[in-house]
Amino acid sequence: MRLNTRYTFLLWALLVPVITLWADDYPTVNPVVTFTNSEGETSTDLAYTGSAPVKASCVANPENTTGWDGYYEWRIYHDAEETPYIIRYEQDTELEFTQSGTHRIVLYAKFTKDGEVQEFLTDDSPVTVTISESQLQMPNAFSPNGDGINDIYKAKSGYQSLIEFHGYIFNRWGQKLFEWRDPADGWDGTYKGKPVKDGVYFCLVKAKGADGKEYNIKRDVNLLRGYIENQTNSGQ
Repeated sequence: MRLNTRYTFLLWALLVPVITLWADDYPTVNPVVTFTNSEGETSTDLAYTGSAPVKASCVANPENTTGWDGYYEWRIYHDAEETPYIIRYEQDTELEFTQSGTHRIVLYAKFTKDGEVQEFLTDDSPVTVTISESQLQMPNAFSPNGDGINDIYKAKSGYQSLIEFHGYIFNRWGQKLFEWRDPADGWDGTYKGKPVKDGVYFCLVKAKGADGKEYNIKRDVNLLRGYIENQTNSGQ
C-alpha cells in the first residue's frame, strides 16, 4: 500500500511560517461487512458465527478516488477451497449465507489513473462467516393454559441453521388444524379461534438444514390444557 508523503518547507523571513504540502492522495479502501441474522439482529465483525440464514452487507468504503477509475471484486470462498464460488463485480454488494461451514469474504480493488495502478487485496485478513450445522427437534406435548410456560407448540429451543420449514397439525381424523412456516412460531391449541379439546394430535414437520440435512418429523402431540408446568419440565 502506498503511503502519503508529507513535505515541510521553512520560509525564512521576519517571521518563520510553516507551509505544509501533501503529495497526491492515493486511493484506499476500508471494507466493512455488516451481518443480519434471522432475528433481525446486526453486528459488524471480522468473524461471524451463527445459524443460517445470515445476510451480509459488504461496503468497500473507498477514499481519495477523485480522478481514479475503480474496479472491485468481492470474492467468496467456502472452507479451504482456493477458488471462489461467488464473485461480485461491484463496489458494494449484498450476500446471504445458507450453507454450513466457514466462508471467507475477500475484497480485491484496483484503481488506475494515467497509467498508474493501485491495488488492494484483503486475502491476509478476510472476513469469515461460520454457519453452524442444522438442528431441529419437536416436543411431544404442550399446555396452552395461559400460564406463560409452554403455551405454544413449536420447535424446541436450540434449533438452528434451517433454510426451509413447514409444520402441520392434524386431529385424529386427519383434518388439518394449523400450519406454519417459521420455527419460531407455532400452534396455540385453537382451531378457527376456538380452543380444541385436550387429547392427542398429530404433528408433521418437513424442513431442510443449511448442511443439506432433510427433516421429516412425524409425532403425536399431547395437548394438556389443565396441566400446570414449571420451568424445569416445560421443554419436553
